[in-house]
Amino acid sequence: MTDQTANPASPAPAAPHLSRVLGLVFGLAVVVGGIIGSGIMRAPGVVALGLHSVPLTLAFWAAGGGLALLSAMPLVEAGASVPQAGGSYPIATKAFGPTAGFMTGWLTWLQYTSSNAFIAVVFGEYVHRLGLAGGVSKGALAVGLILACAAINWTATRVSGGSQSVASAIKGAAFVLVAAILFASPHAPASYHPADIHPIATGAATVAAIIMGIRVIYQTYAGWDGAIYFSEEVDNPQRNVARATFVGIGLVTVLYLLLNAALFHVLTPNQIAGSELAMGDAIRVSMGALGDKVLTGIGVISLAAIVNLQVMAASRITYRMAADGVLPKFLSQVAKGGAPQLSVAAVAVVSAIFAGSGSYESITRIYAPWSIGSVFMICISAIALRYREPNLPRPYLTPLFPWIPIFAALIQAVLIAIVVIDDPASGLWSLVVLVAPLPLYLYFTRRRVG
Repeated sequence: MTDQTANPASPAPAAPHLSRVLGLVFGLAVVVGGIIGSGIMRAPGVVALGLHSVPLTLAFWAAGGGLALLSAMPLVEAGASVPQAGGSYPIATKAFGPTAGFMTGWLTWLQYTSSNAFIAVVFGEYVHRLGLAGGVSKGALAVGLILACAAINWTATRVSGGSQSVASAIKGAAFVLVAAILFASPHAPASYHPADIHPIATGAATVAAIIMGIRVIYQTYAGWDGAIYFSEEVDNPQRNVARATFVGIGLVTVLYLLLNAALFHVLTPNQIAGSELAMGDAIRVSMGALGDKVLTGIGVISLAAIVNLQVMAASRITYRMAADGVLPKFLSQVAKGGAPQLSVAAVAVVSAIFAGSGSYESITRIYAPWSIGSVFMICISAIALRYREPNLPRPYLTPLFPWIPIFAALIQAVLIAIVVIDDPASGLWSLVVLVAPLPLYLYFTRRRVG
């Protein structure tokens, strides 16, 4: 008989951790699905106020994609060097220490939760526009969407990742269908001027309109950094994060050019200028009122997919911060299927509170500088890591270093300045929000050291 007392104790089973079960297709779905939203349906009207030429407008949209690619280069370098979940948080922590990392992670997380609330409420408005759920308030519909997305992300990483891949594919196919419908449409008569369209600005006002158009184009490409939030779950992240980011931006650029070309097939810049929903104005030429239903239905799918993605991404920030000990440790618990369920729940609860209370509107204005600041932090982190840790493995190297990261960082800095100048009060509050959680951070870090 074996003497069991003589045997060493069996090691305790390892705690579940994030599962590396996602592939390149998921990475592409995150980038493409994260970028494409309702912005492309609204942005052309703003752009047309400053750019009156079809070739020039298409050139600016192409340049927007190129600018996103340049900005993505330092992100991919830093993300491949620090392949951890949580996006900009672990990168900033590696480059500038835990305090800078904590503030970056906190603001990015707040951005996602408040953005979830805003997008979910717009989802409720779109559902009502379809004539559905008229007896349910848009706030209740918003909370329902958030909870539904949380339920999907609660199950398992394969399920949540698969849902995002399917949703992004449907969304992309829907916008290609819109382009096909517009190319098949007749040209609108010269007398066709949709309601609420403003006259094209001239003189000095045109300069401001051009600047606004450039800003809107760049913002319409926002979301291309999504793949780095899942570096602990994507297979071979050192290669696939780069592939997903660059290929995803390229695909979206082609789609945006296709949609704009299709739009100009139906309407002239003069007819588009100032429109709040240029794609809707164009599709009504061939489909009438049905066109509104088509675009609204696409909007419902698009918004739901973005909320699902943001719940998934924000929970990875919470997980990584908790795993590092700067948030309560229980938030780093992972279920057998790889889902950080308590982190998902935390994101859902806060997002639902914002959506139900209406406070998301003020918070959305406050976080605006930091939605850009997250990319700025990654750009300067890539520069800092090159000099501070030259031996850090770098599967991808940014060309023309350090000029491209410096250029990308300056672009983000200028955009932050524009946002703050445009709304100084919200800019001041964003600074308050930045430092507000520092006592919490100090509490958990001291407790961990003790």
